[in-house]
Parts: sequence; C-alpha cells; structure tokens
Amino acid sequence: MTYNFDEEIDRRGSDCIKYDLLKERYGRDDLDPLWVADMDFRTPDFIVDALKKRCEHPVFGYSYLSDDYYTGIINWTYKLHNWKVRREWLCFVPGIVRGIAYAVEYLSSPGDKVIIQPPVYHPFRIVPEKLGREVVNNPLKLVDGEYEMDFEQLKTVIDDKCKVLILSNPHNPAGIVWKKETLQQLASICAGHNIVVISDEIHSEMAHPPFTHHPFPTVSDEAAACGITFSAPSKTFNIAGIIASYAIVPDERLRKGFYSYLEAGEFNEGSLFSYVATVAAYKHGDEWRRQMLDYVRRNVLFVDDYLKQNIPQIKAYMPQASFLLWLDCRGLGLSQRELNDMVTAGAHLALSDGSIFGKEGEGYMRINVGCPRLYLEKAMESLKKSVEFLK
Repeated sequence: MTYNFDEEIDRRGSDCIKYDLLKERYGRDDLDPLWVADMDFRTPDFIVDALKKRCEHPVFGYSYLSDDYYTGIINWTYKLHNWKVRREWLCFVPGIVRGIAYAVEYLSSPGDKVIIQPPVYHPFRIVPEKLGREVVNNPLKLVDGEYEMDFEQLKTVIDDKCKVLILSNPHNPAGIVWKKETLQQLASICAGHNIVVISDEIHSEMAHPPFTHHPFPTVSDEAAACGITFSAPSKTFNIAGIIASYAIVPDERLRKGFYSYLEAGEFNEGSLFSYVATVAAYKHGDEWRRQMLDYVRRNVLFVDDYLKQNIPQIKAYMPQASFLLWLDCRGLGLSQRELNDMVTAGAHLALSDGSIFGKEGEGYMRINVGCPRLYLEKAMESLKKSVEFLK
C-alpha cells in the first residue's frame, strides 16, 4: 500500500496544541505552526481501525496489559534494534516526561543533582528543577560542525550529589543518533559514579538510513546495569494524544525498586486505548514507518537545499533521526529576541525558540518537517521574504 503524506488535514478546532494554542503561546493565531513535535500526517488506518473495532464493544471497563501488548513490543524492538527484551523488563508508563519525573523522584532527593546535556529537550531541565533537584549542565560541544559529548567537562562536574543523567537518544533537537562508542564511554563514567542514566528514546524508531540507533542498555554491561530506557510508538505513528509509553529496565535491582515505586501509585497502568494503539502500531506499522521516514527525509533535503540556495545565512543541522530540524540562524547576526520577532511577526511562522533548549541554543530555531511538502514550501518562501526585508 502506498500512503499519501501530501494530504492536507485541517487540525484547527480539534483541541490540538500545535494549532489551537497559537494565540496563547505566540500572541497571534495567524501563524503557520511548525513547532510542536507531532506530525500533520493522518494517523495510519490500521491504528484507527483497531480503535474503532474496540469501540464496537459497549463496555470500557478496567483493562490489563495482554500477551499481545508485551509480544508486540518485544518483537518490534528485536526487529528494529536487534535487542532481545525480556517481558519482565517492560512496564507501561503514562508518558515519557512523566516517566522521567517518576524516575527522578525515585532515584534522588531534593537537593540532589541531575545532569543534562544542552542544547536539549527542555523538560529535561524543567522536571528536575520543579522537583527541587539541582540541574547540572554538561553541554554538548561543536567539533567541525558536529555535536559531541564533552566527557572531560562531565568528569569535572560530577560529585557525590549527582544521582541521575538524562540522555536524549536520539538527540532532540539536533537529531543525533549517538554512536555506540559514545554511549559506551558515557555508561562507563556514569556507572563508575553510581549515576543512573535515564535514556529518552522516543525518536529511536525514526533513525534515517544509514544510521543505526543503539538502545542505551545494549552498548555494554555497564549500560545495562545503570540504565532506564523510555520509548513509545507515539512520535513514529503520530499518536501523541494517546499516551502509549513504556519503560525497559534490564537490571533486576534497579527494575524492582523503580517498578515497585510505579506500582505503588498505579503509575504503571494505562488506558485501554493505549494498549490497543500500541499493539496495532507494532503489528502492522513497519511499511507505514518506512514510507513516512522516506517522505520526512525528502522534506529535510528540501529545506536544506532551499536554505543553501536562498537563505545561506541559515544552516540546517542535518538530522540523523526524526522529523525535527535544527536551524543555525547565527549568520543573520540577530539577538534571540530579534530572531523570534523576524520568524513570528515577519514570516508568520511558529517555530521552536532555540533558547528553550538552553543558552547553547541561542541563535537557533527548531522546525518540524513532519508535514505535507506544501506547508514547507510556503514556510520557506515566507522566511526568505522576512530575511530579505531585514536587508
């Protein structure tokens, strides 16, 4: 079956953050939204049909994680990542950000330290701060235009109060698929200091060929012993509104403690529709995923080529995974406030302000290319006119 990713779907009025909260977030609602990390593609029919079929039954009572749920995740993970996950390693979590919050709560106490690697997904900073933990930055460094982890700096900031490191794998917003050797080195450092690595792998199913995603616990015995991994079908199959996340914890001691914590508050129980959507996505979704990724990759190349030809002051950091594109706008010579004004008031676009990912993101913007090509063509033309107006 050939899927149509050029289809335009009017999402306004569906209570979606991306469109219906523009006025609240940007002060105006006449913007083309390319910010929130969900796609504008139709949720695949095999998921919708599975939900409809379940809705034909007139009772929506308490439900549980069936054999199909566990088998679906296990088979999918093995097929995509060659990782043999055991059933007992798995646990439902009601959203990855919530899962991170639960893990930080379980693994640390107020006043303890949590390490993050900016520029990075902003809840990594917000969650620990709101829980009374001290956030310690281990910024990524740019080497010949490529982001790398700074292990020497990491060693200098670690002390006895550092309990957790939150890893974005693949990386959001830069789309980095971390090399196995990089993750091994990170695991060695963290394991040596009794630091648990919380690995957010929600974009792991969207690695662009020829890049290979490495689930954190698979890279070494040390990583398996100190890692909590979170994943979900929600980004890949555009079902973020259906909370369908899960945790994978291979280490028995770490798993028993954390999962007991989740069980105590029934945080390990989801909705009926979460289970149904996950089973359908992982049972029928591989061809849709392949075609979606191919379309997204061509969108990435379109934006990159357009910028090179028409707005060379803005450079695309080519993602190795996902539908998010990190734009280096420093060549425009604008402050972050001026950059935001140019994009919003000038180009009538809603993009993600790079500074929310940390001060290392100043001078950058993040654009979501998980949409019909026509949306990007319009956005690039608007951005070009706005940059020309600056001159």
